Amino acid sequence: MQLTFASYNIHKAVGLDRRRDPERILAVLREIDADVIALQEADRRIGLRESVIPRQMLEDYTPWRAVALNHRPDSLGWHGNALLVRRGIAVAGAGIVPLPPLEPRGAVRADLVVQGQRLRVVGMHLDLSGLRRRHQLRAVLAHLGRC
Repeated sequence: MQLTFASYNIHKAVGLDRRRDPERILAVLREIDADVIALQEADRRIGLRESVIPRQMLEDYTPWRAVALNHRPDSLGWHGNALLVRRGIAVAGAGIVPLPPLEPRGAVRADLVVQGQRLRVVGMHLDLSGLRRRHQLRAVLAHLGRC
């Protein structure tokens, strides 16, 4: 089985028309039809940091499920990063990857099992300024080395 991967910054589901429209995001994801999807800016920044794509909408209208990270009940991810996997792909483990901060950033990891083969995927949204990217990448690599 050959897997397809995609990574998208969904800008909190707000489009150029300044409307928050999670269905528009799901329409694009369905068109791409990847097996594993890393999302950036998948959660709101304030309050409960809830997902901009309601979990029920994912379950009812897509072939994916969010990788459970169990840190915030209303969130799909960690610091806005989330991983979606096609139903039928087993998730053997998952976790957050803390990053050195300059601005709030994080990464998420999932260990998948596909046809008996383990595969580790990481989704991240690194420092925008470029000042801490190398430090953040080293932190991700060190975390993966400890897994």
